Amino acid sequence: MNAVYDSLHPLEINLLAAFGQALRQGSGQALDASVSDASLQTLSQLEPAQVSMAMGWLQAKALVRLHAETRTSWVSLTEVGRGYLATGAPADWILTTCRQGAQEGHSFTVKDLQEMGTFQPTEFSRALGLLKKEAAIRLVSGGYVAATETSSPTMEQFHDLLRQLSESGREMPSFSSGQQTLLRQYSVKRGNAQEPFRIEDRIQREYRLTETGQDVAKLCRPGAVEEISQLTPDMLKDGSWRKKPFRKYTITLRPPRVAPGRRHPYREFLDLVKHKLVGMGFQEMRGPLVETEFWDMDALYMPQFHPARAIHDVYFVKTPTHAETIAEPFLSQVADTHEHGGGTGSSGWGYQYDRARARRLVLRSQGTAVSARTMAANPLVPGKYFSMARCFRYDQVDATHATDFFQVEGIVLGDDITFRTLLGLLTLFAKEMAQAQESKFLPAYFPFTEPSVELHVRHPKLGWMELGGAGLFRPEVTHPLGVTVPVIAWGLGLDRMAMVALGIHDIRDLFSVDLEKIRTMRGRFS
Repeated sequence: MNAVYDSLHPLEINLLAAFGQALRQGSGQALDASVSDASLQTLSQLEPAQVSMAMGWLQAKALVRLHAETRTSWVSLTEVGRGYLATGAPADWILTTCRQGAQEGHSFTVKDLQEMGTFQPTEFSRALGLLKKEAAIRLVSGGYVAATETSSPTMEQFHDLLRQLSESGREMPSFSSGQQTLLRQYSVKRGNAQEPFRIEDRIQREYRLTETGQDVAKLCRPGAVEEISQLTPDMLKDGSWRKKPFRKYTITLRPPRVAPGRRHPYREFLDLVKHKLVGMGFQEMRGPLVETEFWDMDALYMPQFHPARAIHDVYFVKTPTHAETIAEPFLSQVADTHEHGGGTGSSGWGYQYDRARARRLVLRSQGTAVSARTMAANPLVPGKYFSMARCFRYDQVDATHATDFFQVEGIVLGDDITFRTLLGLLTLFAKEMAQAQESKFLPAYFPFTEPSVELHVRHPKLGWMELGGAGLFRPEVTHPLGVTVPVIAWGLGLDRMAMVALGIHDIRDLFSVDLEKIRTMRGRFS
């Protein structure tokens, strides 16, 4: 027991002494009786934070255990509420101003009252709406506000609550159901601190000594002398160290953890992908987040009646709704291809192309829109291009789906480019970027590529997971944009690749605010 006592912090000794004192004051209660944290705080004369901290230490050492925990809602006045109590609430001011004005022959509009008052717009509007609803005021000819003889039941109850809480707070259950509703309506909430009432949860805990704790508590005395943990130059000069008790040094204690600053693991992963693509000779291409339907879909030979254009798949821009123009000759050439194939040898989609719809603005739904713009900008042949594009789709959020995500988009142009070249690149991406141990290809369909393929990799916990699609661009895509050589293209989900590389099984963890989770992500790559 002496060894355990020697390992205690002064705060722990004070608390154990307070335990013994509380039990002695309880008419000879046994040492295994429970004591509240409020009693311990009073007897030890420690701050609440000190009691909570030291109690956590004692529980970790198995000297104390939690016996019961009671949670209650506590209501009190805020500074706004005390101001209402002293000078009146907004509704009181409105009524008083209107009645005094009527006696002096003055009338006020709502705008007049807003300019005269010192309340926040939301406070004033709510008070005005309440008085009008309960017929305490009415709007008369000319838009003037007139006070009536009718009283406001809500304001009377509101004043009663202010008076009840003027001295100190109270527990929520002590109020009637109607009063509780009013308190919640006018209580501080996230994003709105200008309210008269505050409702907060108060937790009262009761603790009991363990058998070992009971033995150690017998050794503790109130007002334990504070031990010195560090020898200072002043103590050496005046010799006061000779009369000071020093804390024992325990070499087995773990040192404090130091968490150095570093890049976010997901940021590291994105940098790695870009570094490797640049190292392979790819040039980066860029494009806007807000895109026209023309570049996002039309230029990719997606017909205007395609289901991916529905409101449940694409985010439309509210203001402005349309771009002013689409660059020529690409608009005319793409329209001709959609209607009857243009000069590609295709029969097209066989419908009347809507040029106005092509100008409609959307949030970029696929990184392939950047590739379309690049092909229309006279790219190098042969050439290799990539983009790390942020894309947006209306989707159900779950472990592998998000409403906004990164795609690594790329194209390779050249006379000797084949579908086999594409499969080799996709295999390389799966191994080098996603760090996947297994990958496979599945046949797929996309309006803008033929043949088309999907790349799947095996996640350690989620199993097989699709990374994205790829294929050889159709002539209906390349020819209207001025490209006559074969072009392979891919669009892979970077977020899903990061899930495999970082060893996480929920896509939402990439944006977690849990620092411990972020620090333990695998953030360095070979």
